[in-house]
Amino acid sequence: MVRSGIRKTALSLAVAGAFAGGVSQAHASAFALIEQSASGLGNSYAGAAATAEDASIIFYNPAGMSLLPGGMQISGGLALINLSAKFSDSGSAVARGGNNGGDAGSLSAVPNFYFVTDIARNLKVGVGVSVPFGLKTEYDPDWLGRFQAIKSDVKTFNINPSGSYKINEMVSVGFGLSYQKIDAELTNKVLNPTAIEPLATVKASDNSWGFNLGAMFQLAPETRLGVSYRSSIKYHLKGTVAFTDTAGLPAPILAAIPDGDVSADIKMPDSASIALQHKLDPRWTLLADVTRTGWSKFKDLTIVRDTGATLSSTPENFKDTWRVGVGAVHRYDDAWSIKMGLAFDQTPVNDTDRTARLPDNNRLWLSFGGQYRLSKDGTLDFGYAHLFIKDAPINQNLGAGNQLTGTYKGSVDIFGAQFAYRF
Repeated sequence: MVRSGIRKTALSLAVAGAFAGGVSQAHASAFALIEQSASGLGNSYAGAAATAEDASIIFYNPAGMSLLPGGMQISGGLALINLSAKFSDSGSAVARGGNNGGDAGSLSAVPNFYFVTDIARNLKVGVGVSVPFGLKTEYDPDWLGRFQAIKSDVKTFNINPSGSYKINEMVSVGFGLSYQKIDAELTNKVLNPTAIEPLATVKASDNSWGFNLGAMFQLAPETRLGVSYRSSIKYHLKGTVAFTDTAGLPAPILAAIPDGDVSADIKMPDSASIALQHKLDPRWTLLADVTRTGWSKFKDLTIVRDTGATLSSTPENFKDTWRVGVGAVHRYDDAWSIKMGLAFDQTPVNDTDRTARLPDNNRLWLSFGGQYRLSKDGTLDFGYAHLFIKDAPINQNLGAGNQLTGTYKGSVDIFGAQFAYRF
């Protein structure tokens, strides 16, 4: 009975809590990385599926390749994302105490590269390399929520070969495949009856395939409509859990937390966008879009050992999310364009099931940027966005009567730059 109780408390918290919380945040709409170019950053990516400024349109709507000038085109850029996430305690019940964890956020670099070329009349092909999901957070090792989360490091890598065909002057279509790889490293302390707090480390990875498709409709000489769809991607992550700092633990507890193999099935949500671009006059272009991400199918995450034994089933209860954006581009002169944008982005996380690994909430985007035309074939884009994140309450059970209760204050700053060139 003692051993069974320890196994239920320690192993469930160490493995399921770390793995479920960390990986889920990499897939949530709130932490999905829309920052796949700098040319759209200044507009808060409003109208991204209807614009066709450069080769980065491969990610947002592959049909837009047909609207690019003839020949070959490359585009490469980098976004620097600075996340701040600070916890404030408001009555947590943690027997051994702890601090507020410091700023769990960090600075991350998100690169991208795209290439497009003609292969026949009205037919183009291209490939994009990007990072569509990712996050890195880390708390102080002795903070109040250390039994739920300390480090979460999630990386993805996406290769997206695509093709587009211009049916006529009014309609273009496009299709692409996505090969995507994910790696995760997640840590937390193990709660047990002794004063010793082992560190659990989960490392897991997988790769899988998905697709994206889209269409462009020239509704009028000044107005273009874009629609795009990105499929869900199924992962069967495989990895290991390892326990360190175990010196001095009694044998029954050590037996309850053995190192071993773990796995989990995760299905990313699909997403669909409708976007509009309208040239108001030779100087001003207006942009708008709506994106829906189908997160409601993700109710829980079940973690199993290689023996088939279920370690835990963690409730997530995500909801479908909406993102709406508006933006404008002002062509100042032949060389300079000025960009601005505003967007509202929902989180899939509800207040009841929020965890320390995913302390996210709804956010408001405010951005500006610009484009400088270096020559008739080369452009340089840059942009900045600040994301105002709504305060996020948390009231999470840590096990054995311990409760993490408080509020997160967060924000995000994004800087991006990109170079595009046509051959």
